[in-house]
This record gives sequence, structure tokens and C-alpha cells, in this order.
Amino acid sequence: MPYIAVSTSAILSEQQKDALKAALGERISVIPGKTEAKLMVDIADGHTMYFAGEKRALAYVDVKCFGTTEFAHKKAFTEAAFAAVQQTTGLPQDSIYLTYSEFANWGTMGSMK
Repeated sequence: MPYIAVSTSAILSEQQKDALKAALGERISVIPGKTEAKLMVDIADGHTMYFAGEKRALAYVDVKCFGTTEFAHKKAFTEAAFAAVQQTTGLPQDSIYLTYSEFANWGTMGSMK
């Protein structure tokens, strides 16, 4: 199950949040074995965000996945996620940041995989 958390200083309408969720859901499939059917998306907007000590318009995307995947697939998803966030928030790509974490263990359905 992938988990994607998007934190942004932008204030998004429900339609924008739905569009971002849909875009991320569509794009997660560039990672083999990952689908929207098992994707959890957490969108938090209207955050006060600082970078280099200054308040700025920013977005931070935190992607967490069970298992490992090849760099090329992570890179393809990262580029697609940047495009989706940029399109939804209107932020330039130099104001968007993303981390990708992989886990060998993942708790679900009351147990650990």
C-alpha cells in the first residue's frame, strides 16, 4: 500500500483536492505493483511553510511504499507527481519537494507484513 502525504501552503478547493488525488492515483501505476486501489492519499493545505528561514509558498510530497522498486520507476513517478502538484497548486517546480521512502515491513489489517 503506498501512502502519499501532500502538505502545501496553497489553499485548495475540494475539486482541486479531488483532482490531485485522482492524478496521483493514476500516476502511481508507473511503479510496478502499485495501484490507486491500494493508495492512501493525505492532502493538507493552507499550511504556513518556511524554507531557508523565510515564509514561502511551498509543497512537500512524502511518498511511502512497502517494498523496493527500481530507481527509474521512482524517478518516473516523481516527475509525474511534480507535474500533478504543480498543475493543482500553481506552484513552480522549484517550490515543490518530494521524498520517497521504502519499507521492508508494513502494518496492515491488524498485523505486520
